[in-house]
Amino acid sequence: MSKAPRTPSCLNSDIDLTGDPLPAPLQPKGRGARSNRTNRFEDKAYAPFDDGWRESDPEPGQLRTVTLIDSSRSIVTRNNSPDISFSQSINPYRGCEHGCVYCYARPSHAYWGYSPGLDFESVIFKKPEAARLLERTFLDRNYRPEPIVIGSNTDCYQPLERREEITRDVLKVCAAFNHPVSVITKSALILRDLDIIAPMAKRGLFRAAISITTLDRRLARDMEPRAATPSRRLETVRSLADAGIPVTVMAAPMIPALNDRELEAILQASAEAGAISAGYVLLRLPMEIKGLFKEWLATTRPDSASHVMSLVRQTRGGEEYDSAYGKRQRGDGPYARLLASRFRRAIERYGLKTRGPGLRCDLFERPLARGNQGSLF
Repeated sequence: MSKAPRTPSCLNSDIDLTGDPLPAPLQPKGRGARSNRTNRFEDKAYAPFDDGWRESDPEPGQLRTVTLIDSSRSIVTRNNSPDISFSQSINPYRGCEHGCVYCYARPSHAYWGYSPGLDFESVIFKKPEAARLLERTFLDRNYRPEPIVIGSNTDCYQPLERREEITRDVLKVCAAFNHPVSVITKSALILRDLDIIAPMAKRGLFRAAISITTLDRRLARDMEPRAATPSRRLETVRSLADAGIPVTVMAAPMIPALNDRELEAILQASAEAGAISAGYVLLRLPMEIKGLFKEWLATTRPDSASHVMSLVRQTRGGEEYDSAYGKRQRGDGPYARLLASRFRRAIERYGLKTRGPGLRCDLFERPLARGNQGSLF
């Protein structure tokens, strides 16, 4: 299923990224992807085949998660994208056990020689040196504080975090330096760290974003097999709000003819739970995600698959994806404009804002206990 990581050297444009899923008896339970297709950098493609196993035969063993060490020498990633609201981020993990089939981070696994399919949710890289690397970054006299987002690519509170506590250690460093930080997650595990983030929020140094894609438990289990249930996420919003932490809810992604009808219900439930702001993103299908999502539709929602994809193409100029800035997150065309109008009306109706409160950068300081020389004045 997986292999040693390597650095891909070229892009193979001949690889089919939209092939067939694994035969049903071989599809592992509790995972989002239906295949482990070759990534776009490989020079050979691998295809599933029917080797005779049937539904009535004994089930194969569960697909176990493999954890590898990411030995990166830096931890803060910077971007200058015009349609991303932050410039600095930290991702304690590569890959994500939540297994969300639509996850925009899946193609990044290809850079390490792994499949964006099942490998993405079962071969996870962890960064145990994250807190030390972050402290070294903050101690650099040339560093100037800007808000950092934790979990912008893969969920920083995925199941592995229960044992590793890498995200918790990163938050401890941010708290020690009074550095502004926010977190994006689907997990209730964020409540474990209330002892760190609640005091930070009181000083204007922390805010949280919770992703709620659907209120339908069955749909959530199918799309996001290892993430918290919708009701648990709403409880998390309420608990964070009760602790004085500003919460944004992301109704993302909105998938035409699948969960888009729930947009208003998600925003209403979120506002009632204590969220103060909200956002949404239209389904994105870059690179390998396109094939993985179509496989998932064919096996879990076959009756609506063609309708879903037809509407997706209507929002992308007839294609299945458009990566242009300003369009990749919102789409274009009548359907996309209608969705945007519905969102604007809903947040006005429920008293939500489009952005959370700003975070303070003026409190940042380098503690003397970290070996810094004090100022003479």
